[in-house]
Amino acid sequence: MILYEYPFNERIRTYLRLEHLFRRLGELVPADSALSHHYALVTIFEIMDVAARADLKADVLRDLEKHKSVFNGYRGNPAIAEAVLDKVVAQLERNYATLQAISGKAGQALTENEWLMSIRSRAGIPGGTCEFDLPAYHAWQNRPAASRRADLERWAATLAPLAEAIYLLLKLLRDADVPYKVMAAGGQFQQNLPQGRSFQLLRLRIDPRRGLIPEISGNRLMVSVRMMRHESDDRLHASVDDTPFELTLCA
Repeated sequence: MILYEYPFNERIRTYLRLEHLFRRLGELVPADSALSHHYALVTIFEIMDVAARADLKADVLRDLEKHKSVFNGYRGNPAIAEAVLDKVVAQLERNYATLQAISGKAGQALTENEWLMSIRSRAGIPGGTCEFDLPAYHAWQNRPAASRRADLERWAATLAPLAEAIYLLLKLLRDADVPYKVMAAGGQFQQNLPQGRSFQLLRLRIDPRRGLIPEISGNRLMVSVRMMRHESDDRLHASVDDTPFELTLCA
């Protein structure tokens, strides 16, 4: 099954983008090639760009505190395993304290590294990191893989508290609701959202053997899914087939 996710607000959209970048970074850093480490460094710069939003850190801290309050409200409930509850609350408290201890925005410490910032200023230019533009960077790329990896891990460590908090918040959001099976009749699906709940994320799973791509749109009132097929002319064409899929609405 292929999973597609659709955020209902800008805050969750930012969390998903950061998660995507952190996962990419996690795959690139352990590699050995200089090219992989180049793109790992570019990914760090992208994370810094996304994390530069003024209210991001405050949003994450507020969400961590909100989840902590919700989970503490479950104490004394006989249907709740206290040991599991204690573990989740402790993790929320740890992530909150670690992130709050960072001065300024995530990655701000890296902006004081002039060498890194010289690479960052050229990384957005096509071919801007060639050896004749950045000889010092070219020399770094020719160091042993273990040396480059140690540098990348040191730089990425400044972003780790944000990564851990984002991973936890999205996991809690995704685990809050369960999937149910629906049908896109004639390739179309629409559903009015129940009032009184503020949904934040839509998750859609579909069998890849159907060769269909869901185009998702939604707001606080309704969600809509249109099934598309990528044809040989490299365009998307609307499908008219009845298509089952799994839908999860996470609040």
